[in-house]
Amino acid sequence: MKTKKTIYSLAIGLASVTAVSVHAQSMSGHDHGGQHGQMTTMQDMQTPAAKAPSDPHAGHNMSQMDSADDITTMQDGQSSTSMPSTDPHAGHDMSQMDQGEMRMQGGSPPPDARDPHAYANGTKVGEGVYAVPGVPRLRLHDEHSFASLRAERLERKFNRNADDSTAYDLQGWFGTTYNRFVIKAEGDVAKRRVQESRTELLWSRAIATHWDAQAGVRMDTGEGPNRQWLAFGVQGLAPYWFEVDATGYLGTDGRTALRLEASYELLITQRLVLEPKVEVQAFGKRDPQRRVGSGLSEASAGLRLRYEFTRQFAPYIGIERAGSYGETADFVRAEGGKPQRTRVVAGLRLWF
Repeated sequence: MKTKKTIYSLAIGLASVTAVSVHAQSMSGHDHGGQHGQMTTMQDMQTPAAKAPSDPHAGHNMSQMDSADDITTMQDGQSSTSMPSTDPHAGHDMSQMDQGEMRMQGGSPPPDARDPHAYANGTKVGEGVYAVPGVPRLRLHDEHSFASLRAERLERKFNRNADDSTAYDLQGWFGTTYNRFVIKAEGDVAKRRVQESRTELLWSRAIATHWDAQAGVRMDTGEGPNRQWLAFGVQGLAPYWFEVDATGYLGTDGRTALRLEASYELLITQRLVLEPKVEVQAFGKRDPQRRVGSGLSEASAGLRLRYEFTRQFAPYIGIERAGSYGETADFVRAEGGKPQRTRVVAGLRLWF
């Protein structure tokens, strides 16, 4: 009986040694990274509230390895397995990729690239009909010269108690955005004679947004002797889109004058425009030869409705109330005229 127990004990010990050896051999051939993941999962299932260990081998259970030989065998098995490279692209196979789309800037262009000179038709810088002579340079907007001619009024005035007359109001300029020469001409023609005419030659300089300072000379012709003046003033666009022209004058023999003009364009539609306009003239000294008194001399207020077939061509009709005041009204009465006049007008507004 004792002999049988001894035999059973030896058999159990031999089986245990064999199982440990087989387990050690199987551990040496396993991927340690996968075993680590399985052990960690089992440990997480046992302690779900535990935090992940910072040591990558903290979750390994080494209780079954009771000999240094098993540990050595396991280390040998791990050392024989190639560790992953630190290069994140070391395992990528790039042999099958098309390298044509990965060319860096500065390399040879692809065969189907567009010719950058295809739209030039062979024209080079400094050649062709649009080439600017001289040294090539950047031209700013204030270096170009332009010209414009605008006829604010080319109209016929129909008077109830007086002869009809024709009036004109022209303005032309030539120059750059900031500096230009300006010509202003305004007058009335009746009975085939120039009744009154004012012509100004000015130098205009931009001083602010939408505003020009002007200085030059003025010539008055018509009935009576001609008069010459020095002119200085401003012209521009006031707030709320009022067009303003204010000019002062210095003449011979101490004569002075002031002329103010303001207008506003009210767009009823994109083509139908209603324009009220006011003009006032005053003189500092009476001039009997030209039938002009001192102080407020003349004032007019008109309302014109135009239709713009184009911005450059616009016929209009309107009504105007004009009057003479002070000593100027006395001169008009002395000649048998009426100081206050209401006129119907029709004309064209043009610009080029």
